[in-house]
Amino acid sequence: GEDPGREGLIKTPSRVARMYVEMFSGLREDPKIHTKSVFTEKKYDEIVLLKDIPFHSMCEHHLLPFFGHAHIAYIPNGKIIGLSKIPRLVDMFARRLQVQERMTQEIANSLNDALNPSGVAIIIEAQHMCMQMRGVEKKKSYMSTSSMVGIFRSDNKTRKEFLDLIKLDKKF
Repeated sequence: GEDPGREGLIKTPSRVARMYVEMFSGLREDPKIHTKSVFTEKKYDEIVLLKDIPFHSMCEHHLLPFFGHAHIAYIPNGKIIGLSKIPRLVDMFARRLQVQERMTQEIANSLNDALNPSGVAIIIEAQHMCMQMRGVEKKKSYMSTSSMVGIFRSDNKTRKEFLDLIKLDKKF
C-alpha cells in the first residue's frame, strides 16, 4: 500500500544499502588487523580488564538490532595488546550478522590466538530488540554470555576476581 514514488521513499533503497554496508563492515575485516599491535611485557602477569565497552550488532535470526556492553580481561603471558585494539575487535565482530553467543567466543578466541595469555575472560550483556519489539515483548530483559579460557576457566579464584572487578562501581 505504500507509494514508492513518495518523496520520503524515493532514496530509501540506496540509504538502506549504504546503511547495510556500514553495519556489516566487520564481514570484510580480518581480526588479525586488530590484534597485531602486540608488545612484549615479561613482568606483568596480573589481570588486564577493559569493561563497559559499548557495541551494537544485528541479530542474524530477525535482522533486528541488539546492543550492550562487553567486559574483557586477560592475564598476560609475556605479551600485551594495545588498549584500543580490544574495543576495535568488539566492534569488528559486532558489525556482522551475529548471535551473541558466537560473538563472545569469537572475541575470546581472537585474543587468545594473538596473545597466548594465561587466560581470557569475557562477559557480554545485551538487550535484543527481537525480544523487546516482537514475540514475547519483554522490554527490560537482557542476555548475558561468557567465555572463559585458560586460568579463568580452570581456577575459581581467578574467575571470581574477574567477576568482582566488573561489579566495582566507577570512581572517576
